[in-house]
Amino acid sequence: MKRNFKMIALSLVLMLLLPFMVSAQDNLFKQGDMVVNAGIGLGAIYGNYWGTGYTSTMPPIFVSGDYCLREDLGPGNLGVGGLIAFSSYKYEYFGWGYKYNTFFIGVRGTYHFTDLVANLDLYGAVTIGGKIVKGKEYGDNVGYNYNTNGSSGLFELAGGARYAFTENIGVMAELGYGVAWLKLGVAFKF
Repeated sequence: MKRNFKMIALSLVLMLLLPFMVSAQDNLFKQGDMVVNAGIGLGAIYGNYWGTGYTSTMPPIFVSGDYCLREDLGPGNLGVGGLIAFSSYKYEYFGWGYKYNTFFIGVRGTYHFTDLVANLDLYGAVTIGGKIVKGKEYGDNVGYNYNTNGSSGLFELAGGARYAFTENIGVMAELGYGVAWLKLGVAFKF
C-alpha cells in the first residue's frame, strides 16, 4: 500500500514538472546571461575552527551570481561573479562557550560545460574573498576575554550543476570546500 502511494505521488510530481522540463533551453549559459543562485549550505565549515564542540545554529545561507563573459572558450563558457553568505554556529564546553556569526564575501570565476547534457549546466567555480567572524562569550565562567572576532581569507573551490526546468528557473547544487561542503538552492537566469 505504501509503495503504491509513493509511485502515485512520484507520477503526479513528474506529470506536473514535465511541461517545464520540455520548455527549457539547451544552451543554458550563453554570452550576456546572468544567473543568480540562492540557497542553503550543508556540512558547514565553521570559520577556521574544528572540533567536536562546534554545532551549527544556522546553516550557511548564500547568494551567488555568474555573468557569462565569454562563450565558446574551449568546450565551455567563462563566467565571472560574486558570492555572499552568512552562517551562525557555537562552541560549547560544559555550559560555557562562544556564539559565532560568520559573513562571507568574494569574487568568483566559473567555467561552464553547457552543451554536454540537455538542460544541465555543469561547471567548476573558484571564489576568492574574505570572511568576517564575530563572537560572543556566554554561559558559566564568562570572562576569559578570549578574542573571537576576526577576519581571514576565503578560498572556495567547487564543482556544480544547474538543472533548468524553464528558460529562467532551475535548481542547483555545488560540492566543494569553502562556505559549506554541499550547497543546494534555486537558480534564476536573467
